[in-house]
Amino acid sequence: MRYIETLKDGERISEVYLCKSKSTATTKAGKEYENVMLMDKTGQLDSKIWDPNSGGISDFDALDYVAVTGQVTSFNGALQLKIDRIRKADEGEYIESDYIPSSRFNIDDMYKELLQFAGSIKNTYISSLLKAFFVDDADFIRKFKSVAAGKSVHHGFAGGLLEHSLSVTRMCDKIASNYDFLNRDLLVACGMLHDCGKVRELAEFPKNDYTDEGNFLGHIVMGYEMVTQKMNQIEGLPETLKAEIGHCILAHHRELEYGSPKKPAIAEALALAFADDCDAKMETMREALEAKDTNDWLGYNRWIDANIKRTIV
Repeated sequence: MRYIETLKDGERISEVYLCKSKSTATTKAGKEYENVMLMDKTGQLDSKIWDPNSGGISDFDALDYVAVTGQVTSFNGALQLKIDRIRKADEGEYIESDYIPSSRFNIDDMYKELLQFAGSIKNTYISSLLKAFFVDDADFIRKFKSVAAGKSVHHGFAGGLLEHSLSVTRMCDKIASNYDFLNRDLLVACGMLHDCGKVRELAEFPKNDYTDEGNFLGHIVMGYEMVTQKMNQIEGLPETLKAEIGHCILAHHRELEYGSPKKPAIAEALALAFADDCDAKMETMREALEAKDTNDWLGYNRWIDANIKRTIV
């Protein structure tokens, strides 16, 4: 198939893509047209149906696989597809894995490594908490392995939440070995759990969009609720430890303006916030550097807040 990242201005294509979204709009002259966002695992393509009533336009909905024919053009520096014909694709015309962006790492291997970190925890209460999530809760495990860590910013692919959580946990383990005053069990466990609310904040692929609950509450609040609910089921768990774990979840974005209900008040919460931010920023940088733009200077990146450049090796 022709992946979206390979398309060029001026090409005429006939291909199957996933329709991520579809909406009706009106031109300045009052004529209706359709905005269609097509996607595959390499990217998204803004598309237009300028004449929805033409003979080549069949019924389809968002999240359908669609067979499209059209002209690739350039508009405001980005590629756009003028759709001439479109229909819902038949089974056998597409392979779903071509359309879902996925982690470059093996899901089972990553989860196995995460469980090894859980197995290294010495505190029996924290160990029980991790078991309640990562061993006993099948629905949580399925979603944790499949959802993204973000809709579009970092780790925005299937398996992204697992990949990000494992990377943060690794860093928490390293930080704990470097600063002997840190509670390793607390820090590593919160590295594993810090984004657990994203299993409810983000819908699974191919939708990969914020749920109603996610829009209303956000993953930090939902994660705190989920962790608190599990902690309340662990008999004898000290109230102080419960508060420290909850605080780490609430404070892991570090600053109020970044969405944290609380700023870090304990060393473990501060270390977790730095590990989380570091991994998010480094993945954002990796994705920018792997873009098909071949220039050394890649321009201003608002997530990095800098004009970024490729390293000359």
